[in-house]
Amino acid sequence: MKKAMLTLVFGSAIFLAACGGGDKTATNNNEGTTAPDGEAIAMKSCISCHGGELQGQGNAPALNDVGSRLSEEELLDIINNGRGNMPGGLVKGADAEAVAKWLASQK
Repeated sequence: MKKAMLTLVFGSAIFLAACGGGDKTATNNNEGTTAPDGEAIAMKSCISCHGGELQGQGNAPALNDVGSRLSEEELLDIINNGRGNMPGGLVKGADAEAVAKWLASQK
């Protein structure tokens, strides 16, 4: 059963990476750098525990509507410090801020 779940998770990750889509990054004109894509980072970093559609699975809660329950600041705190079974620091710095901002928009 675990082998099938791992196969499904990794297969989903490869599929999502291959589908990619358009360029969703924004350019910060002040620094000339590309801002992190919160959605892409979340889909890469969170699906193994929260499910391919971020619908939640096992002990991991759904994230597809987390913005209706938690603010961007609360989400950033959870990403940085962890909560329950989730360890902190899986995503760091500007990437963590981008993920928190994107998740806060999921209502």
